[in-house]
Amino acid sequence: MRWDEALTDLRMHLKLERSLSDRTVDAYMRDVRGLRAFAEAQQPPLSPTGIRLHHLQAYITAKAKAGTKASSQARYLSALRVFYRSLLRDKRITEDPTELLEGPRLARKLPVFLSVAEIDAMIAAIDLSARLAERDRAMLETLYSCGLRVSELTGLRLSWLHFNEGYLRVVGKGNKERLVPVGPVAMERINGYIQHERARLPIKPRSGDTVFLNARGGPLSRMAVFNLVKRLTVAAGIKKTISPHTFRHSFATHLVEGGADLRAVQEMLGHASITTTEIYTHLDREYLRSNILQFHPRASAKSTV
Repeated sequence: MRWDEALTDLRMHLKLERSLSDRTVDAYMRDVRGLRAFAEAQQPPLSPTGIRLHHLQAYITAKAKAGTKASSQARYLSALRVFYRSLLRDKRITEDPTELLEGPRLARKLPVFLSVAEIDAMIAAIDLSARLAERDRAMLETLYSCGLRVSELTGLRLSWLHFNEGYLRVVGKGNKERLVPVGPVAMERINGYIQHERARLPIKPRSGDTVFLNARGGPLSRMAVFNLVKRLTVAAGIKKTISPHTFRHSFATHLVEGGADLRAVQEMLGHASITTTEIYTHLDREYLRSNILQFHPRASAKSTV
């Protein structure tokens, strides 16, 4: 099997069978093309189906020696596993060479999150005299109240708002659908924006069902939401590095702190695995530990009996 054919099949698999975004597909393809370059530099050159475990180990080792970070090595491994599992499913190979391939141990990085007071400060920093201020308030409330990804926020549809039942329908990664509870504050903000601002926009034909629009009546870009959050972070005097995803982390952290069932949080976030959601229990423990070290009289190394 030639590399060109294998990569074409992989792209089709990622797009059609796994329904991944163009950005994610491009990232997978870029990583597998790195393996291709390595394989074709060998003597003799290696085909996709001619690669064995020791070849992959040599490839990852070469990446590590070149100074590639552990997180990037782990990403390469993920792409290679997807590639070879697709070849195995298509019966191009009889054994998956990535099955015994071990990756670098990654330290689990705890996500940054906002306190309720910080979220309130960012929302309060919105200039209510500015155009589409109600939209901006509604977006921040929706990010925090529902734990949405920024792509889920910008892709939200009017027909997915089921406020009588208290839910939003959300389409997340891989076109997976889920229902997310929405609180009264977010519902009030969204309704206010729809009635007072959205109704006055020159809505473009293809944007008729999109909730959050730009000033020209078209779909809102992800970058516009990033820029809004960055601007409000500065205005609120918050020194943390914040992105729209920080509101999702805050949503999950506050639920776990409040005693929410981890499986319920997993469902609301749309995580495929519970292990992804479990990071918020670690974050909660770290938060508690930092408070104890800061405030408990016996936590200081200088304390005496």
